[in-house]
Parts: sequence; structure tokens; C-alpha cells
Amino acid sequence: MLPRICLAMTALLLAGCAGLSNLRKEHVATPAPPSNEAIQAAQLARYMGDLQTVVQGSPTEQAEVMASARAGYDQARQGPAALRYGLLLAAPSHPARDAAQAQRLLREALARPELLNTLERGLAVVELQRVEAELRLTTEGERLVAELQRERERQRTVPNNTALTRRLQTEVEENARLRKALDEARAKLDAIATIERNISNRPPGAPAAPANEGRNP
Repeated sequence: MLPRICLAMTALLLAGCAGLSNLRKEHVATPAPPSNEAIQAAQLARYMGDLQTVVQGSPTEQAEVMASARAGYDQARQGPAALRYGLLLAAPSHPARDAAQAQRLLREALARPELLNTLERGLAVVELQRVEAELRLTTEGERLVAELQRERERQRTVPNNTALTRRLQTEVEENARLRKALDEARAKLDAIATIERNISNRPPGAPAAPANEGRNP
């Protein structure tokens, strides 16, 4: 009788262990799905990793990340693909950087906000504002440089204009001096001609005319 009881108890224990093992396997085989916050954090971590690679990676790593982002954008051309490629183009200090194209891609991403999660939308808005501010500063800097160049050109022509004005003034004064000298010479010639006429018209034996006759008083 006792051996049969022992055998029955052993069978029950084995069945219980088997049941617990099956429950444990079922629990391990069906993990809980990741939360929305976890998915967003993983996506953000991917963006940050790509940005770090294009900023600090080797030229080969930079080219690989940019090529992958470009290929993803060529396939989707919106949503996360446009955001990823735009973020990488806006990242500083790498050969493929293009702020103007990054601005366009970030605007494309935000044109369909329903395709982005909350973190992606916030990242796109912040980066777009930064890129637009950079482009405005670049445009303003180019305008100031152009104005400076025009001012330098103007200053280079001002001395030439001043010298030309000075030269013209000198020539005017010289012409005035020559005209005055010519008038004086003509006056002297007229006086001499008057004296000569008086002499030629004087009757023979008449006294000579005073020395100042015919001259201007």
C-alpha cells in the first residue's frame, strides 16, 4: 500500500513541476510589447548615434551614414526618412553638410506631422529654427561684405575725383592768369600803336608829344 502512495505522490510532483515549467516557458515566450515611450527613445537614440558618427566618425563612417540616410529618403521622401536626412545635412563639421537642403528636408518632414512621433516633431522644429537662423545670419553676413566692398570701391574712386577736381581748378586759375597777362600785353601794344600813330600824324617841325600821350590815364 505504501509503495503505491509514494508512486502516486511522485507522479503528482512530476506533473506539478511540468506544469510550472510550461507556465514559465509561456511567460518567457510572450514578452510584453515595448511602450510608445520606449519606441520614441530608441528612435531618438538612433538619430543621436547617426549625428555623432557624421560629426566625429572617420570619412568612411561619415560616407556610410550619409549614403544610408540618402537611400532611405529616396525611398520614402517624407516623415522620419526626411527628418533623418535633414538632421544629418544640418550637422556641423562634415563634408556633406548643406544647410539650405537641410532646411528644405526639415520642412518636408514637418509638412506631414502625423508621420512623426512627439519627440521627432520637437526635434524637427528645434533644428529647423536653428538652421533658418543660421541661413539668415549667412545672408546678412554676405550683404555686409558686399556693402563693405562697395564702400571700398567708392573710397578708391574718391581720391581720383578729388585729384581731378584739383587739377581742373589749377587749370582754371592758370587760364585766368594767362588771360590777365594777355590783356596786359594787348594794352601795352595798343599804347605803343597809339604813340606810333601820333608820331606819324605829327606835322614836320611840330614839337614832340608828351611821353604819356595816347596812354591810358
